[in-house]
Amino acid sequence: MSFIEEGDKYLIGNYKRFPISFERGEGVYLYDTDGKKYLDFLSGIAVNTLGYNYPPLTEAICEQAKKVLHVSNLFYIQPQINVAKLLVENSCGDKVFFSNSGAEANEAAIKLVRKYFYDKGQKKYEMITFKGGFHGRTLKTLAATAQPKYHEGFEPLPEGFRYAEFNNINSVKENLTPQTAAVMLEIIQGEGGINLADKDFVAELYNLCKEEDILFVVDEVQTGIGRTGKLFAYQHYNIEPDIITSAKGLGSGVPIGATIAKEEVAKSLTPGTHGSTFGGNYLATVAAEVVLNEVLKPDFLQNVRENGNYLVKRLKEFNFKVKGIGLMIGMDLPESINASEVVKKALEKGLILGTAGENTLRFVPPLIITKKEIDEGVEILREILK
Repeated sequence: MSFIEEGDKYLIGNYKRFPISFERGEGVYLYDTDGKKYLDFLSGIAVNTLGYNYPPLTEAICEQAKKVLHVSNLFYIQPQINVAKLLVENSCGDKVFFSNSGAEANEAAIKLVRKYFYDKGQKKYEMITFKGGFHGRTLKTLAATAQPKYHEGFEPLPEGFRYAEFNNINSVKENLTPQTAAVMLEIIQGEGGINLADKDFVAELYNLCKEEDILFVVDEVQTGIGRTGKLFAYQHYNIEPDIITSAKGLGSGVPIGATIAKEEVAKSLTPGTHGSTFGGNYLATVAAEVVLNEVLKPDFLQNVRENGNYLVKRLKEFNFKVKGIGLMIGMDLPESINASEVVKKALEKGLILGTAGENTLRFVPPLIITKKEIDEGVEILREILK
């Protein structure tokens, strides 16, 4: 029985998998069980920040595995403290809660918003999120995701969310109620099609939150940890969110989520109000500490910005709309070209791509990618699109 037949027999079929199984990786390349080499422009859906078999990360994980993997959050965990310190010192946040995924980080943010206003004696619990956004697949984060295609079959969804038009401040104002507690925004909508928030809109939204005593939550699950050329995407804007969520690239493949909050807000999560059995364990935080130390090196983020600009320049040669920041790039294809078909053909030629939104190619390679490797990927894409 092949691995495909075994997979189809034993795995729940909620993923439409490609008939490939990878055996190992090196740098920005993956190798399947037949030895075929693939250039990775997807990095596990914006996860593998440092690519594959990155020596400092591999060594740190192996060394920690020889010591201890997990003890629970009933005890202090030194690498967890180290990662929290790095996140706080390099963001506008003051305190960190660790979980295992982006959905969990956002779930914690939603709970924190509600508990904060409960503690203030205010009956404010609603959140405004944005059409085209994506915040996770738990019932609560699914309800926060303003895309009906993800809701079908799971209704009734939890209440407390109102959906506004992205980049439209009037739509936000129309959705304000006495119960509005927060807005939750992706600076770049990943699953929605790599849609970038306008700077004027973000400024107006930020000021509105201040005026209305509403918390400003930024979902950086996909945009965070250097993906846009800064540690967090909000740092491209003159704002300081009350809550920031992070996951994906934080562990470069090891599952970890983080919810970073201002002191005044964070203090509402008192003992017993929230938790995570595995959140911030030794293995995850040792990995995250390596990732942050590498990403925060002086030249690392500068290289992300330079190589991101270079990728945009190369993609514009196709004369399609290219959008994004750093190494989170989308290219809108015309209706005559199906993005999913391009992904399939690219895979046949040894290039791993992704899609986003209606018909957008998504480029989120490992942040260690070079211009030479970008050229290699663009030329493969050229063969397909010609």
